[in-house]
Amino acid sequence: MMVAVKKYGWLLVVVALFACSREKKVREIPVNDFFKTQDRALYRLSPNGKYLSYLTLKDKKQHLVVQDLEKGATTEVSKLEERNINFYCWVSNDELIYYKEKDGTRFQTDLYIVNKNGTEERLLNADEKSKVRLLEDQLIDDKFLLVTSNKRDSTVFDVYRLNVRNGQMVIAAKNPGNFTNWLTDSKGKLRMAISSDGVNESFWYRENETKAFQKIITNNFKTTLWPVAFSESKPNIVYAISNVNRDKNALIEIDCTNGKEKNVLFANDTLNVVEAQYSKRRAKMDFVVYETWKKEKHYLNEEAKQLFQNLEKLIPDAESRIIHSDKKEQHFIVRTFTDRSPGAYYLYYAENNFLKKLSDINPSIKEEEMCEMKPISYLTADGFKINGYLTLPLGLEPEQLPVVVIPHNGPGQRNSWGFNSDVQFLANRGYAVLQVNYRGSTGYGKEFYAAGFKEWGQKIQQDVDAGVQWLIDQKIADPQRVAIYGYGFGGLVAINSAVANPKMYKCAGSSAGVLNLFSYLKTIPPFLTANLQMFYEMVGNPDKDAEYMRQASPVFHADKVKIPIFITQNSKDPRINGNDAVQFVKELKKLNSPVTYLEKEDNKSVLNREEARKKSYAALELFLKDNLRKR
Repeated sequence: MMVAVKKYGWLLVVVALFACSREKKVREIPVNDFFKTQDRALYRLSPNGKYLSYLTLKDKKQHLVVQDLEKGATTEVSKLEERNINFYCWVSNDELIYYKEKDGTRFQTDLYIVNKNGTEERLLNADEKSKVRLLEDQLIDDKFLLVTSNKRDSTVFDVYRLNVRNGQMVIAAKNPGNFTNWLTDSKGKLRMAISSDGVNESFWYRENETKAFQKIITNNFKTTLWPVAFSESKPNIVYAISNVNRDKNALIEIDCTNGKEKNVLFANDTLNVVEAQYSKRRAKMDFVVYETWKKEKHYLNEEAKQLFQNLEKLIPDAESRIIHSDKKEQHFIVRTFTDRSPGAYYLYYAENNFLKKLSDINPSIKEEEMCEMKPISYLTADGFKINGYLTLPLGLEPEQLPVVVIPHNGPGQRNSWGFNSDVQFLANRGYAVLQVNYRGSTGYGKEFYAAGFKEWGQKIQQDVDAGVQWLIDQKIADPQRVAIYGYGFGGLVAINSAVANPKMYKCAGSSAGVLNLFSYLKTIPPFLTANLQMFYEMVGNPDKDAEYMRQASPVFHADKVKIPIFITQNSKDPRINGNDAVQFVKELKKLNSPVTYLEKEDNKSVLNREEARKKSYAALELFLKDNLRKR
């Protein structure tokens, strides 16, 4: 064994409690049911709360719909075919803007404005060589929006005042070359910017828009400092999530005149803050969200606490998240979910504590047919506590089960508790599913995050293998029937498992996986080049770490693969070099190694993407069945 694992007796009790017996036969749910595209999504409320908008699919077209909440009448504001809206918002009580995909590229290049009744639709920007991103959705003087664009220089985003009446863009703040983010106050005034030299981040502040930005703070990128909102009652104060001089994220106040921490609103040595909610109406911070194995709230004012407690009484058996609200913060769009249900959308009226269901996210999923996702943890030989989730199939005793390990994507991501279509699909097919938050995952503090840098194919791999060994030691996993499958960097971990530990895994799969760390760094787009040094620290520097990067890139090690491989890839995906997958598959075939390769189509429409997704999962199901069902 590569690591020593500490066994927790309490987990055996948990396993016994949430595992079901063989008495009840489990229905095999059609693969398509798990991955249906939502009929309605991206609900939003107009600023006055009188209108509800959403995206819907109808007759193979995507529609932007506006509903009058008082009269009930609906209007199809925009009809699209072979192009999709990937973002929209209200900018006044009468107007919406939206980004329309251009030729299926999924880049936000075409920006439109339209009246809520579907009239006066106008293209605001159609520069094919640049991108426009909304910075602030408040309409200033009934005609200006703050946006960012790289139209002047493809590598940086400047701030512009976009006149929605005539489409003219006038530069409001020029990017000196290394500004990566901008922040406005509650009135839509541009007050803060963040710069990066690739390793260090600096915060720049100005008291008002007539003054120049002044640098106030500089931190290494390993340190979290994330501004949330400006205080309206305390001059020059910004609320921020920070782990400066601490391991776990806290919510603090920063004095922008000197960049110093002035006050701590919430901090805990064992709890990591991942979100914070500011109320513009109350001009106060409402709550922080910290994440252990689930996300939980700590309230910072009584009015917010009462609102959520009222909501929880109406939805007692599910997690709830507020997605959007009107300007007065009296009407809310709420999304619910559990680990066994994708949930639903609701409209909540706080003034009379009334809840109205809008739609189910996936009505094909029945909660009683899904499986519980439970937390697990174990210790490694070098002292790290590794957390993860175990989902056991219904109808089977938790003994000698076939297992699918799903390492998450990265860098800087994590698995979280909630409904996961991949996990539930595999559990329904009789597999125990193990998700591991290996070192380098976010949410466990600064030390744990940095411990994963340049450990691809090394200690990260050992963390995942340790989880499998733990399942084997507990007699839950059949050591002869363990598979590993992942996306992106999860695919890198999975295929590296086939290279480094073929005795532990029966087969391995990758979807849009990173197979070559060298080519991954080359796919970083121009506007992220300022962060290249950061990627070098996290992934590897091609000049200084070439030997390690080659060792951690499975594309160079086809000759070491001794187990069946499953690969799905879109060769035109700009984020991944598709040639790596093609080269890897060719090498495996030359060596007569069993490999299943599925070329994903470059689909332009939502429905076509859904069909491609179903095809991919059907192929994965067959691959796992062929390799794991035999005892």
